[in-house]
Amino acid sequence: MRLTSEQRLDDGVLVREFTLGEIPGTLWTPASAAPAPLILMAHNNGLPKSDGRLVARARHAAGRGYAVASVDAAGCGDRPRSAAEEQTRADLRRAMRAGEPVDAIFESLVGPLVEKAAPEWRTTLDALLTLPGIGGPVGYSGWTALGIRLAVSEPRIAAAGFFAGGYVPHAQREEARQVTAPVLLLLQWDDEGNPRQRALDLFDAFGTRQKTLHANMGGHTGTPWFEAEDAGRFFDRHLK
Repeated sequence: MRLTSEQRLDDGVLVREFTLGEIPGTLWTPASAAPAPLILMAHNNGLPKSDGRLVARARHAAGRGYAVASVDAAGCGDRPRSAAEEQTRADLRRAMRAGEPVDAIFESLVGPLVEKAAPEWRTTLDALLTLPGIGGPVGYSGWTALGIRLAVSEPRIAAAGFFAGGYVPHAQREEARQVTAPVLLLLQWDDEGNPRQRALDLFDAFGTRQKTLHANMGGHTGTPWFEAEDAGRFFDRHLK
């Protein structure tokens, strides 16, 4: 891991940019010198790790005493995409605008993204846990499909917070039955891009007995800010 920049914010949070091979990442660590639990904060749909909503959540969690890391996994941010992937994204956008079925297109896009992203996140986790000031346990927050794969394949993840969950590939819906770590699922009731019933079915499928569902009115980007506080309390229960 190579650190490329660092900045101390007014609230004492230290922000460091890093690269790990081809993987670019950002690490937020709290002002306290004590070893901090780590939260992996993932995004999807090609968004960069610098997305404003993700940065706000990361800074909030760091202010609560967590180290938070996000990376641009394959296909996200400035990472190169293949022509075939760009065409699939275009096909998905066109089908959604036209109100056509999107399941097959979605599977062909998101399934391979999960397969590529999960190993990169595990490599990142290995490197992060060698840094001074970062200790266990580890939490996960964000992209549901990737989080399910990591929660099943990575025993160091002690709790997971997921968003949406309407469109999750079939493979991860099956894997959800193997998730044993505590889960918090956030659902926007009127999310135009994530069918509500599918999200509810996914919540029912999670194998863990420690699972909580928070549903709020509004569209995909309308999650109330108080959910950040509730997510903080969720991670406090399981990571501290």
